[in-house]
Amino acid sequence: MRERVRILIAACCYYSGLVRLALWWKRRSRATLTILNYHRAAGANLPRQLQFLRRHYRLMHLDAALDGLYTMHPVQQPAKGKADRRAPLVITFDDGYLDNYTCAYRLARDMHIPMTIFLIPGYVERGTYFWWLADEYLVEHTRVDTLAIEGRVYRPQQSADRKALAHVIDRNTRAIANVAEREKFLTAMQKLLDVSLPTRQHEDVADTSDTSLPLNWTEIREMEQSGWVSYGAHTMHHPILAYLADAAELRTEVLACRLTLEQQLGHTVRTFCYPVGKFEHIGEQAVQAVKDAGYRWALTTIEDVNTAETDPYLLRRLPGDVDVHWLVMAAELAGLLGNLSRIKQKCRLFMKKVRLVRYGCN
Repeated sequence: MRERVRILIAACCYYSGLVRLALWWKRRSRATLTILNYHRAAGANLPRQLQFLRRHYRLMHLDAALDGLYTMHPVQQPAKGKADRRAPLVITFDDGYLDNYTCAYRLARDMHIPMTIFLIPGYVERGTYFWWLADEYLVEHTRVDTLAIEGRVYRPQQSADRKALAHVIDRNTRAIANVAEREKFLTAMQKLLDVSLPTRQHEDVADTSDTSLPLNWTEIREMEQSGWVSYGAHTMHHPILAYLADAAELRTEVLACRLTLEQQLGHTVRTFCYPVGKFEHIGEQAVQAVKDAGYRWALTTIEDVNTAETDPYLLRRLPGDVDVHWLVMAAELAGLLGNLSRIKQKCRLFMKKVRLVRYGCN
């Protein structure tokens, strides 16, 4: 019911013209660059989201948009016709899931929409399951009745124990001091739970049965050759950089990723994306490592739009979610649903004060 109300309010904002008016006003107020942060691409809402974005924003590749933001060079307009005065927006996908190829790429090609994918070469080359998906897969597919971890016995057939066990696995893979430790733990958990995590076996086989697996180089090159998909770096193995104990490993994760991508793609890679991406997951050492590795820009998951004053190594992004109705996305990007929430909160505070005064409280 709550989601239906959000969609209804968003529909009123859109079809009344408020969304268009808000976008026009924001564009007049200051020059900004909006970067959307998607991960998965499979979902019924993505085509309608892209249709909305294509209609109301000037969609650009990331490098071109950042060049324009920081050099203030006007974007080249068509030789004929009116100048495109829509606000610029970049669509990004983190991690390089296979559904970026089976779903997002098809839409990009058919709708002529540029997008940028941040790749993790270690997963591309090995075709292994992403570590942050391992907890749910392992507990859902285990064949064992009971097991003991960290002094506690778990019964995976029970819902509460599955949830608790998944939390233990996620915590141990997320808060690791080095990549080798994480791989060792996952190997031990697969043996303990009698489950093997999925893997893409062959580079030249177009196996698309599990779209949560990583892209391969063949698919990556095909997408880039289309002209609609560009790439950035996302570390070699996706550790949370602030958690790494060894500064040398941190620097290797950042630099080796760029070198590998450049070797595979045959051109310079200038953009980097921090894994997880909030301040507490990055750290000053990681920012310095990105600068030293020769990247020109780096993206976070801190939610905001960007201006020419934004730190180029701490660029902001707004969340993209294929589960969100396109009308809700439209209202949120225009700032309308957020404003309504703040007004509602202020009304609640006002009424609370009224009640306190009415009953003689202070």
